[in-house]
Amino acid sequence: MASKKVLGRGLGAFFPEYENDSKGESNDKAPKKGVEKTISDPVERVNIVLNVPVDHIRANPHQPRTEFDEEKLDELAESIKTHGLIQPITVRYIGEKRFELIAGERRLRASKLAGLAEIPAYIREADDEQSMAFALIENIQRQDLNPLEVAMGYKRLIDEFEYTQAEVANRVGKNRTTVTNMLRLLNLPDFIQTALINDEISIGHARALITIEDASLQSKLLNKIIKEGWTVRQVEDAVRTAHAPSKKKTTPTKQPANPFYDEISNRLRNTLSTKVNVKPKAKGGEISIEYYSEEDLERILSIFDSI
Repeated sequence: MASKKVLGRGLGAFFPEYENDSKGESNDKAPKKGVEKTISDPVERVNIVLNVPVDHIRANPHQPRTEFDEEKLDELAESIKTHGLIQPITVRYIGEKRFELIAGERRLRASKLAGLAEIPAYIREADDEQSMAFALIENIQRQDLNPLEVAMGYKRLIDEFEYTQAEVANRVGKNRTTVTNMLRLLNLPDFIQTALINDEISIGHARALITIEDASLQSKLLNKIIKEGWTVRQVEDAVRTAHAPSKKKTTPTKQPANPFYDEISNRLRNTLSTKVNVKPKAKGGEISIEYYSEEDLERILSIFDSI
């Protein structure tokens, strides 16, 4: 069996028509081993690294990243001119001598700027869902995406591939609460999203502002964050004050304790290991469960999932 060590091999080794084209051979000659034969033998076209012409690689339509720092791209291009592309990009073969990028768009763009005709690419077998997931996961692992790009990537996995939030969390290696909180960022007004993209505020600031429905108050607090350097805690305190009901002059009469509801509260408190309050109303009632961090909330959710 041929050796699998194929780093840097040209496409002619696995796509014979590339060699034929480069030698100017006529298409009227004996039947060539063409693309179809290559496709019929997955072992010969995946899990290998080949030198691929850059103009034969199309962009990934599922690429979650939309912002690229031009200065950093130029710096990477200069490095590639000097040292070459050390880390191969990842692509999938789509037929007709063409490939689709899965991961490595920044490296591909910089290679084009550097004037490279071909670059090393790891050939991977992937469908649309896998291609999008790979691109999203790679960027998240490298922390190259801004928060809204991550949120949009999660949303596309849900909308286009019918993932649940739990499945998204499992696929990208995050807990479900994190995915939920990231998706909530998409509900922010444009002016807050822009501030988040421009690193004028943090995710913590943005999450605190989500709970405010008044756009004018959101704008006021945003200005405080940017101009006065408010911390997340300061914003949370301001939001808490805004949500606090106005104090009434008359103190409502405290309802006498009900042993039945006290027992239910205690049972839930013991099960969930956190403060729980059961409050009866004229019709039905409400259950209040406290949590103290995202990890604590995830712990409580896991208890419900196991029921």
